[in-house]
Amino acid sequence: METSAAAASAGGFFPSFLLLAFGTLVAAVLGVAHRLGLFYQLMHKVDKTSIRHGGESVAAVLRAHGVRFVFTLVGGHISPLLVACEKLGIRVVDTRHEVTAVFAADAVARLTGTVGVAAVTAGPGLTNTVTAVKNAQVAQSPVLLLGGAASTLLQKRGALQAIDQMSLFRPLCKFCASVRRVRDIVPTLRTAIAAAQSGTPGPVFVELPLDVLYPYFMVEKEMIPTKLPNSLMGRVVVWYLQHCLANLFVGAWEPRPEGPLPLDIPQASPQQVQRCVEILSRAKRPLLVLGSQALLPPTPANKLRAAVETLGVPCFLGGMSRGLLGRNHPLHIRQNRSAALKKADVVVLAGAVCDFRLSYGRVLNRKSSIIIVNRNRDDLLLNSDIFWKPQEAVQGDVGSFMIKLVEGLQGQMWSSDWAEELRKADQQKEQTYRDKAVMPVLQHLNPVWVLQQVEETLPDNALLVVDGGDFVATAAYLVQPRGPLRWLDPGAFGTLGVGAGFALGAKLCQPEAEVWCLFGDGAFGYSLIEFDTFVRHKVPVIALVGNDAGWTQISREQVPRLGSDVACSLAYTDYHKAAMGLGAQGLILSRDNEDQVVKVLREGQKLCQDGHAVVVNILIGRTDFRDGSISV
Repeated sequence: METSAAAASAGGFFPSFLLLAFGTLVAAVLGVAHRLGLFYQLMHKVDKTSIRHGGESVAAVLRAHGVRFVFTLVGGHISPLLVACEKLGIRVVDTRHEVTAVFAADAVARLTGTVGVAAVTAGPGLTNTVTAVKNAQVAQSPVLLLGGAASTLLQKRGALQAIDQMSLFRPLCKFCASVRRVRDIVPTLRTAIAAAQSGTPGPVFVELPLDVLYPYFMVEKEMIPTKLPNSLMGRVVVWYLQHCLANLFVGAWEPRPEGPLPLDIPQASPQQVQRCVEILSRAKRPLLVLGSQALLPPTPANKLRAAVETLGVPCFLGGMSRGLLGRNHPLHIRQNRSAALKKADVVVLAGAVCDFRLSYGRVLNRKSSIIIVNRNRDDLLLNSDIFWKPQEAVQGDVGSFMIKLVEGLQGQMWSSDWAEELRKADQQKEQTYRDKAVMPVLQHLNPVWVLQQVEETLPDNALLVVDGGDFVATAAYLVQPRGPLRWLDPGAFGTLGVGAGFALGAKLCQPEAEVWCLFGDGAFGYSLIEFDTFVRHKVPVIALVGNDAGWTQISREQVPRLGSDVACSLAYTDYHKAAMGLGAQGLILSRDNEDQVVKVLREGQKLCQDGHAVVVNILIGRTDFRDGSISV
């Protein structure tokens, strides 16, 4: 009996084992077939005679999305897409550093409301962009970064400049994808561009390996040996490579939609808007704080401005909303923001965030009714568990909310006493600035006085790009943008080095504007070489360098607190001569020509109008204007 039972057991085991083995084999075969696209190849064809390449698909999608510029530093990994863009009329602008290319794309995104595009080569080309991509993430700019990569079959095998690029960019980008087949280029790019502009805007990254960008015959030459091996294993390898090649190009040139996908933009509900209308209607001392999100599409800047004017509430403008009301508008309060926030009974934070810029919410009066509107939920409630509480938190588009809020209030007016009180405090503060402007400095020019002259010299069509620490922070109090979308700063990340890239993108997408760049001398070191880019591409901008021979924003704290200026000192470098060596025009301002400051600024402006890139090296001394400010 035992023998019979054992035999029966063995008899049942072997069929089960064979069935399991057969199932495993079938699954493996199906997996290989799927990996090689064998089923897809049965229904679609590979055009082995075509000389088309994946770069053409990239360019076609960009053109269909209204992209006018691609910023780059050339590399062999991405050559096909650059050539294709040029053929389709997309201007390819090459820079001297990849980070500048991304900063330029960021500027285009902010100023046009469309996606800005940068393309860089694999490995170090991509790692060079990390700071700019992170800056775009923090600033919520819709930037598309296209990165080259080693061929799909050579990744993780020691190919030139091959690293795990996806892991590098996933924490920085809303969307990351690596294209593995030519037919996937179009849908991947459409999805990426829509992701960049939907919800809270931000950067996206698409990796494009060599073999999806170059034409079939070139990839075949590199992938398939010309002589068939004699060994069985060699023949199996060739068979595998042939089907990998076929899978790369099968169905590559079939027609596909290339245009924009619908965007997902959150909107405030009617009930939320109505509650906010009721809160604001009861206010006696209302205050509006507008942040960068207010200028995002779909609400045009002129429509938002009209809404703010109709609302009639005194406001502070920050980030990209600077300049919304033009220069010297009676509703625009520029000074004493903390004091005003403490006095207000209702505060509307429209795109403003309670981070370090609003002292994490500590500047808000706990007795005030706070309405906050933001597309991003994390930003919406940041620090609300510690220092402040919103009465109404609205996750939605800021510009659209403002339009609906004004419609709901139906022309309600507020007492002019509150606005007049704030304006009077503004005037008193600005008088202290005028007093500081005439105070003597130990050497060179008083930077406060210089910036007052710049403010009086700027034309109505000026677009300001600011990049620096102490000099630029001083300018933020004294120099006013002339209109909406006429001010570009790095944003909350506080990145130095944005200047040249921002200026490049700004001038290209707004050629009628005069682009004036305000640099600290420390920050200018990042941008100097790009004057070669301005000259080569005939992009006239004017740069004013506040040269105080140091990292003054840091030394203001470091020296009194720690007793040393180590690493804070620079030299009074001849930046104007360095620029001249790159083909730009250079001018200098110092105590020697103090009486000609406006004349020299006008001369620089005229040179810029004549098509030259210009650097004005302004030697300045140090004042106590920003004593007590912090840089951490």
